[in-house]
Amino acid sequence: MKIGNIDLGERPVMLAPMEDVTDVSFRLICKEQGADMTYSEFVSADALIRSISATTRKLEINPGERPTAIQIYGRDVESMVEAAKIVEAAGPDILDINFGCPVKKVAGKGGGAGMLRDIPKMLEITSAVVRAVNIPVTVKTRLGWDHENRIIVELAEKLQDCGIQALTVHGRTRSQMYTGQADWEMIARVKENPRLTIPLIGNGDITTPEKAEEAFRHYGVDGVMVGRASIGAPWIFRGIKAAVEGREVVAVPFAEQFAILRRQISESVERIDEYRGILHIRRHLAASPLFKGIPNFRDTRIRMLRADTLNELNEILDHVQNNIFGG
Repeated sequence: MKIGNIDLGERPVMLAPMEDVTDVSFRLICKEQGADMTYSEFVSADALIRSISATTRKLEINPGERPTAIQIYGRDVESMVEAAKIVEAAGPDILDINFGCPVKKVAGKGGGAGMLRDIPKMLEITSAVVRAVNIPVTVKTRLGWDHENRIIVELAEKLQDCGIQALTVHGRTRSQMYTGQADWEMIARVKENPRLTIPLIGNGDITTPEKAEEAFRHYGVDGVMVGRASIGAPWIFRGIKAAVEGREVVAVPFAEQFAILRRQISESVERIDEYRGILHIRRHLAASPLFKGIPNFRDTRIRMLRADTLNELNEILDHVQNNIFGG
């Protein structure tokens, strides 16, 4: 699969863009674990133009994570074009446009999935951004605004006509948010359209190596994107790559999982500061399958997620690793 001149190989697996998750450190770890391509947290065009420091930090790229995409969102042509030019100067391989974020503070104001209620404006923005930059432009969106308006098959063609070089479809409507099951049959219908010639990446409920392999085999997508299942478990890419390449899926040892999580903690603290770095990493600790199903773990879990110093958090993790997993 190729996006422009960027060759991602057969059956590529991507790390999905996720706010407060896919920072530069996490992206590099996922790349090392097998992700073929990474995406930044989504970047507000308006905030980027105003040079808000928390937003401009999202443009940081580690050479080891390439190829990588920076994703932007906004609701008017002028700000999206200006932001696209700023992003291009930061040096990503690809610029991705977010037309899929369902959260109220974004979609409710017309950005992200909110654009699914104004298709002419979505297409106008897409065409303008494509013309404004010299790197490949891609789009990530959803099936439609709600069940009665699942317009993705026709929309995919229109976005292709705007000049994008790949499309990612999350198999839910905006109204579904993240509830219910992703509709991969609808994603397959997009792929089956003979007029669609750009690569199609499927997204939604890729939580196991088996589901990733099924997405390629049964639904015919060109690539898959893994989102929430990677939070607190970046090693998931190792198993997924094995499955889609027809190799044996080997469990990652607990000691190695611990080492990866501890690296995330360390790099988060180093990148931000101790207090905010620990706050940032709590989402990964809370979601990590490493701590699922441990008997009588509730009190330890609470202490782990309330720890606000690196020493305290490391002491708790040492106890868990040594006394529950046996070192």
